[in-house]
Amino acid sequence: MSTPLREPTFLILTALAREPLHGYGVITEVAELSGGRVTLRPGTLYGALDRLTEDGLIDVDREEVVDGRLRRYYRLSEQGENLLAAETERMRRNVEAAGTRLKARGVAFGPLATGGGA
Repeated sequence: MSTPLREPTFLILTALAREPLHGYGVITEVAELSGGRVTLRPGTLYGALDRLTEDGLIDVDREEVVDGRLRRYYRLSEQGENLLAAETERMRRNVEAAGTRLKARGVAFGPLATGGGA
């Protein structure tokens, strides 16, 4: 995949990078990762999960029945891991380039500029 990932796709892959998750777990993790900016609806999520599975970026890890309903867990595939790593590096280089240019202009940016801190 040569085009940059859309943010929801990037966040879904990132959510699955730590451990396998079921749909609601992915929705919750994406909301947390994005600071609440990205809210996935179930219909949108399951369409994305189907597409990512077809593309070989994620795999079904396991299925279980909970309260009479099937719960499917997804995990990041090796191909998905490689794509996520490449996209993360691409974004890191872009952030570094923008930061260098902003710093040259005397613009404060990052956690300290916005009042956030580590």
